[in-house]
Amino acid sequence: MRGEAEANCWLNGQLMPVTEARLPVMDHAVLYGDGVFEGMRFYRRQPFRMQQHLQRLEHSATALALTIPYDRATLESAIKALIAGFPADDGYLRLVVTRGIGSMGLDPASCGRGNVFIIATTLTMIAPEQRRQGVRAVITSTRRLPRDGLDPRIKSLNYLNHILARIEARNGGADDGILLNAQGLVTEATAANIFIVSAGELLTPPVSDGALAGITRREIIELAVAEGLPCRQQSLAPYDLYTADECFFTGTGAELMAVSEIDGRAIKSSPGPVFERLQALYFIACGQQVSALS
Repeated sequence: MRGEAEANCWLNGQLMPVTEARLPVMDHAVLYGDGVFEGMRFYRRQPFRMQQHLQRLEHSATALALTIPYDRATLESAIKALIAGFPADDGYLRLVVTRGIGSMGLDPASCGRGNVFIIATTLTMIAPEQRRQGVRAVITSTRRLPRDGLDPRIKSLNYLNHILARIEARNGGADDGILLNAQGLVTEATAANIFIVSAGELLTPPVSDGALAGITRREIIELAVAEGLPCRQQSLAPYDLYTADECFFTGTGAELMAVSEIDGRAIKSSPGPVFERLQALYFIACGQQVSALS
């Protein structure tokens, strides 16, 4: 994350510089990663798909039996206040809900009211030159957690297996890693969903294989359908990635990123025509007038 000097924070109802925000060390989010989060973009001072993000936050919290101590209207007001005070028209928001302060030990029964904070900042995941050329990825030995261990639809604060996959990818000289599930099927990148174009079809792994139900992922599927582009959720193996005509990542942080290489195998077209068309449509939907590749 870059631009942290510009960041501001809303913490439990109070606006402050992010450098002044504090979280108690006995909060179970700190001790055990017990909490949920959402990341969202804002463009031209308008939050993008805010209601979808807040709904997913609520669903994640419900799945973890975690109470969000503020209603949706309060969170909406906090988001708008942060955006209004941000020094740029475009930026990134990170909304976190913690379990709250509790005694040492895994049992959350002792935890009181959770803490909620929202950070407004800038986020640049890759350099402009990398974005123009496409990122290099590797399939990591680190696997996606199975659905019967932790449902991938829950955006919890624990991203350790994704962090390990990113370290593995970086150590291997790549920009990002792609995680498989226990059955060897493709799930997602370390912080993004994955799409391929094959024989004129746009394909992405289903959530049932371990992919996050991404907000940007859904946006791209809807844009593709509106354009008349055949699009399916389908299980993918590494072979499908290696032989794809195009491959790209999507996510709130990533937006859209073309993939140029996987495990040393060059993708046929990067950035490809389908990617470029969907990226243009995505930025129109966001209210942007310029492409991320410009």
